[in-house]
Amino acid sequence: MKPEILRLSLMSPLLYIPDKSNDLVFKQEEGEMIFCFEIEDSQAQKFEADIKQFPGALIFVGRAAEEPGDLVLELKEGNYLFCQVREILNREEILKLMAELQDEGLWQRLKLSKRHYVRFLFEDGRGVTQIFRPYE
Repeated sequence: MKPEILRLSLMSPLLYIPDKSNDLVFKQEEGEMIFCFEIEDSQAQKFEADIKQFPGALIFVGRAAEEPGDLVLELKEGNYLFCQVREILNREEILKLMAELQDEGLWQRLKLSKRHYVRFLFEDGRGVTQIFRPYE
């Protein structure tokens, strides 16, 4: 089933503490995680961008904060293109979905940010992969 791509208005930030992971892999024992990437300007507004350009440079990795005093990183409130798959996707599947999300945003004539976020979590006992791409 093809995931639905939606416009999402995030009303409150999602908060995280830094994690030293550097590979786009979900660690179930660590709980909810987020990966922030940034692609090059030349690729950020390009239809059918070269999938080899994704995910881009790793900016940060975070895991859900357990106490408010630990908060350091955030997925800020704002407007995002968003998609969710109710399973933990592998790297190749994530890269394809990032490219598809970009094409959809450009087709809608949105000015997409260079950054995108991959979030892994558990909902209702199942793994979930989410991708967020800020836009103006």
